[in-house]
Amino acid sequence: MNKDLFSVIREKMPTLSKGHKLIASYILSQYDKAAFMTAQKLGKTVGVSESTVVRFASELGYDGYPELQRQLQDLMRNKLTAVQRIEVSNEQMNSEDVLRRVLDQDIDRIRATLNSANNEEFNRAVDLITSANTIYIIGTRSSAALAYFLNYYLNLLFPHVKLVPSTTTSELFERIMRIDSRDVIIGISFPRYSNQTVKALKYSKINDAKVIAITDSTSSPLAEYADALLLARSDMASFADSLVAPLSLVNALIAAISIRNVDQVTATFSKLEKVWEDFDVYAKNTDNTEHNDDDEKI
Repeated sequence: MNKDLFSVIREKMPTLSKGHKLIASYILSQYDKAAFMTAQKLGKTVGVSESTVVRFASELGYDGYPELQRQLQDLMRNKLTAVQRIEVSNEQMNSEDVLRRVLDQDIDRIRATLNSANNEEFNRAVDLITSANTIYIIGTRSSAALAYFLNYYLNLLFPHVKLVPSTTTSELFERIMRIDSRDVIIGISFPRYSNQTVKALKYSKINDAKVIAITDSTSSPLAEYADALLLARSDMASFADSLVAPLSLVNALIAAISIRNVDQVTATFSKLEKVWEDFDVYAKNTDNTEHNDDDEKI
């Protein structure tokens, strides 16, 4: 469908049946709650049957209610405030099933990410990274954790990797001002999308750099500038974002890059292992059966 859900609902509202108008009105006024309701719960909330909700989705031109719900979630995810996120999550689960519910949802997100994975885009991203002169990485707010993780490992594999700071917009552009066609920038952002990340990708594209976007949807503002678009499901878990699937995608990217450059990676880590050993970087395992000095004196 070319039009967004709200536009379709408003356009069709005059011709809808009484039951369908109840559903439409609720979605327009309580979108933050409706987006995460099952067809059964939505019907119960507005006083119609589950089958009426399903027919409502068909009336709007969707193949079924799940498709309508998915578009509503995509539209809403970037609009929900932290308070609204908390309210929605409280309705979705109770305090007694949080652990199982959150982990089950994360499993579903990884599975959905895998099922929709585009190998061509993924391999293009690997090509762009391995052939770049300088690799820039940007991720702000909760996505900063993913950017930092990716930066840590790519710095072990390549000599010119830069993590772009997100403190101020001016500092951001100062860090990427020399980016050019020999370079690649990896932008990571999930709803609510970061304007800083979008601006960085736009500037990089203007300067002929290659752009890799790691985000959640083809409708993401990052997608417009991407030479390689990597998608991962990132729904909310209360006011916090669930980054399990995006992190798994980043792990796959690191693994593919290391396989592509196995000789270089082996040489690098052989050198690192010696450094770590010489400078006592990691704690060594101790044998609990060893005797201490007092034992020897007994």
